[in-house]
Amino acid sequence: MRITSLEPARCLPVPDAGFGALLTERGNLPLESVNVAASISGLIAGVEVTQGFRNPFDVTLEATYVFPLPERAAVTGFRMEADDRVVDGVLKERGQARADYDQALREGRRAAIAEEDRPDVFTIRVGNILPGESVSVRLTMSQPLPYEDGAATFRFPLVVAPRYIPGTPIDGPPAGDGTAPDTDAVPDASRISPPVLLPGFPNPVRLSLTASVDAAGLELRELASSLHVVEEQGHTVRLQPGERLDRDFILRLSFDASTSLQFDGQGTFALTVVPPPLQATRAPRDLVLLLDRSGSMSGWKMVCARRAAARIVDTLTPQDRFAVLAFDSVVEQAFEGMAEASDRNRYRAVEHLARVDARGGTELLEPLRQAIALLGGRSERERVVVLVTDGQVGNEDQILEQAGGALSAMRVHTVGIDRAVNAGFLGRLAGLGAGRCELVESEDRLDAAMEHIHRRIGAPLVTDVSLKGLDVEAGTVTHLGSIFPGVPLRVYGRYREGSSLTVRGMAAGGPWEEQVAGVTVDNPAIRAVWARAHLRELEDRYAMGEHDLEQQIVRASLEHGVLCRFTAYVAIDTRQVADGVPEHHVIQPVEPPSGWEMPMAPPMAGGFAATAMLAAAPVSARRMRAPGGGFSSADLDQGFTGGGGAGALPAPGPAAAPGGRPGSGPEFGGPVRSMPGQPAMPPPVAPAPVVPGSTGHGRAAGTRLESVRPQLVAELDRLKALPGPDVLYLADLGTRLGALAAYLGGNEALEALARELEAAERPGADAKALHDRAIEVLTALAGDTGTPPTTPPDDRGGRRGPFWKRT
Repeated sequence: MRITSLEPARCLPVPDAGFGALLTERGNLPLESVNVAASISGLIAGVEVTQGFRNPFDVTLEATYVFPLPERAAVTGFRMEADDRVVDGVLKERGQARADYDQALREGRRAAIAEEDRPDVFTIRVGNILPGESVSVRLTMSQPLPYEDGAATFRFPLVVAPRYIPGTPIDGPPAGDGTAPDTDAVPDASRISPPVLLPGFPNPVRLSLTASVDAAGLELRELASSLHVVEEQGHTVRLQPGERLDRDFILRLSFDASTSLQFDGQGTFALTVVPPPLQATRAPRDLVLLLDRSGSMSGWKMVCARRAAARIVDTLTPQDRFAVLAFDSVVEQAFEGMAEASDRNRYRAVEHLARVDARGGTELLEPLRQAIALLGGRSERERVVVLVTDGQVGNEDQILEQAGGALSAMRVHTVGIDRAVNAGFLGRLAGLGAGRCELVESEDRLDAAMEHIHRRIGAPLVTDVSLKGLDVEAGTVTHLGSIFPGVPLRVYGRYREGSSLTVRGMAAGGPWEEQVAGVTVDNPAIRAVWARAHLRELEDRYAMGEHDLEQQIVRASLEHGVLCRFTAYVAIDTRQVADGVPEHHVIQPVEPPSGWEMPMAPPMAGGFAATAMLAAAPVSARRMRAPGGGFSSADLDQGFTGGGGAGALPAPGPAAAPGGRPGSGPEFGGPVRSMPGQPAMPPPVAPAPVVPGSTGHGRAAGTRLESVRPQLVAELDRLKALPGPDVLYLADLGTRLGALAAYLGGNEALEALARELEAAERPGADAKALHDRAIEVLTALAGDTGTPPTTPPDDRGGRRGPFWKRT
């Protein structure tokens, strides 16, 4: 093993900096600062994020930074500033943007590109930064604020937490520069797995965050920050200096919202419906509780998760049935099948939960499959899934593709427990099942959060919500869902004409409706927020198998100027500053998330602890790690991949399987990254495979109609359950079926039935005939098995490849 000497005068060890951290005169990481400036008006926030990069090396640099943004934020602007030059970014199709960026680097020009990898995970690359030069990039965005129980929440994530990567490594070049290998379950894993700084590393990034609040005519009662110490001046709050990018920033604003309908003057509307003073009638429920017991849940998160799960069990009544599944790499049931929610069974379940501890990997797809199987198909009982987890998985698209269709016919509630929770994915799951996503960022918040969860798991006040009286553009209205106690319904869409609308739905006592008059406001953020929500729904449908939506997604993104996974912002300087492509490449390591513990004793000696010990050990020691030597995926919730950057440790991910592509880091036989001008260390021997079992990626079964079949079955069941023909219900059913037809991009049978049913309220309509006709058509559609799916084109066939690899 070659040992490279370091000059003590240039590289000084920092006493309290943790394993492997060094300090040079100009630093050793390219990201210097992150500045967040938020302007909150009512229930919408406008945010500017400025990231400052500096080249500490003696050669030109390309810096890569993987970072989070709020999952519902609409990114509408991108700008690069360097050497007194300002370059505005242009939104382009993702492959074209990458090609332009690469061409600019080859020509020696500065360039920057911003890409979305998940609804809440983004990557910025800045190339041809000259030695000693500073470059800043600025993102502009708008985001809606969730509101419930008298308080709005501004949540801004600051770190991408390590995510569990299931599956078998695949051949070919990696999709990104991260530490985890791409797998058949997560084919872009290397794009969402930045290296992680060792605990104790000195503050590598200056963080500043300011939020200015305008209540927009509402009475603001209180501002409260739950995870950070802030300074408050009037209605402006600021983070105190020295805070780290290791947990979400959360600001709660207490005020009373009201039902409103806003028009932006450019064809976009925003509707807020405050829950009506109705009583919900609880139907008997079949509930499956899924508790994540993986290694990343260790410490305070496991304590909170057990308490939350026990409180959920306490909400059940003897008329309910339930099952409790704890999962990591395996799934354990408290008892076999569905059990009556008797006092004895609930006590047994809580007793079982008290023994659950953190271990293993986050294999989420299998417990979801088991929950779907336990709840079965059609039922007179309400079917509910409650997932308690931190959501730190990388195979979100695979889960949506293989389980999303079935979950959309059930009520799905998610409880996210973490200070850097994967809120984007948990929100997508809850949205599929018309449920609620509740986030718990600390033990202090658990009691208040559980009060919300109790009401959410109960029956909604209003279901089958529809809109009347406004001429809306087909396929543009965001998901309507249901109205829950304490949670206003938020709907966005595009319209042609109208000044008011009527919200209709089914309450416990029968049909319910409320008329809302509209006002025109000068707020361009309304259109951006709608476009982001619209694109997110289209992207979820794409993930669930509707791959023909790609061009529609790209068109919508470019037309409305909002970034999505199929587009990218690229900023290119016109001036040549270098001789060609950057000579050095660095991916910025991220902070270890706050609250992620490093237990040192088996069987929980995993997570950051094991990785930190491995990173600190000499390479020769790492070579001697043998099968069964104590570092297994089942025990550690991760394998080991290569690091990148001083003081960094790798993010979780499975080791290479036989025949799989080794990762790019030293743990997979690749060279250890070195400083410019220094030789690379020789690669160690690859470790034995520790990949947990996975059935592979697969493709969604059936055609586009198959993706909405659960909704059709649910509509058919409700229609048959009616005591007799109801013209109001039939008309509303026509509206919903019309929306489903638009969702599918057109379906003659659904469209024809929707037109017939929407006329049910007209004089002379035969309600009995329409009722029978609806049952006949829905029975045929719900029973149609469709045609076999087609395999999307890929690079190997010379056709269009995955959007995350395009150039």
